[in-house]
Amino acid sequence: MQETEQPTAPGRTFRYLDMISVMFVAILLISNITSIKPLGLPAWMRIEMDGGNILFPLSYIFGDILVEVYGFARSRRVIWMGFAANGVAAMIFSLVVALPAAPGWEYQTAFSQILGQTPRVVLGSLCAFLCGELVNATIMAKMKIWSSGRWLWTRTIGSTLAGQLVDSALFTLIAFAGVWDQETLIKVIVGNYLFKVTYEIMATPMTYAIVRALKRAEHEDFYDRGTVFNPFTWKV
Repeated sequence: MQETEQPTAPGRTFRYLDMISVMFVAILLISNITSIKPLGLPAWMRIEMDGGNILFPLSYIFGDILVEVYGFARSRRVIWMGFAANGVAAMIFSLVVALPAAPGWEYQTAFSQILGQTPRVVLGSLCAFLCGELVNATIMAKMKIWSSGRWLWTRTIGSTLAGQLVDSALFTLIAFAGVWDQETLIKVIVGNYLFKVTYEIMATPMTYAIVRALKRAEHEDFYDRGTVFNPFTWKV
């Protein structure tokens, strides 16, 4: 399907951008908490992964949708909002864990084990998310220009191949290098990466449907011609 370019008026608002942004950030926060639990998968699958992988790949699908419909600059803002929300959540969790529990509350140890993540895990999570999502968004936006808006599936899958590799490798290495042996590190990186990429591929029909619906509803199909791909600016 040939995509058509639509101009964006300065300062215009969108009906669904806020909702998608909130869902994106919620997915990140939920995934960070559920990632604490490693999943006991069948031996024949030969992969190891955590509970966060049930939901976290959706963040890349939402990231693709944001770039495809609203453009890189708006997607960059949402990515930074997700980064800030994760950082605040980690700090609040650490503070609440450190504060004394009320008399008679018997779950301090369990609470601390679940939410009292080590600084390395928090750092790995934040760095991996930020770098992976920005790589994904940049490649998605530039591929749309190169392809003149055609072949959406090549952009969603191609950007995910790069972004998820950065995410999976950075998180595992920052959080667990020197804690896990080399074989376990490689198995977790490969397992997480393959699962996330497969997730994205299987979700391609859903991505197509959402993108088409949003483009019609928002009257927007943004192309990032002339966009400055600086990851550290807030400007749209």
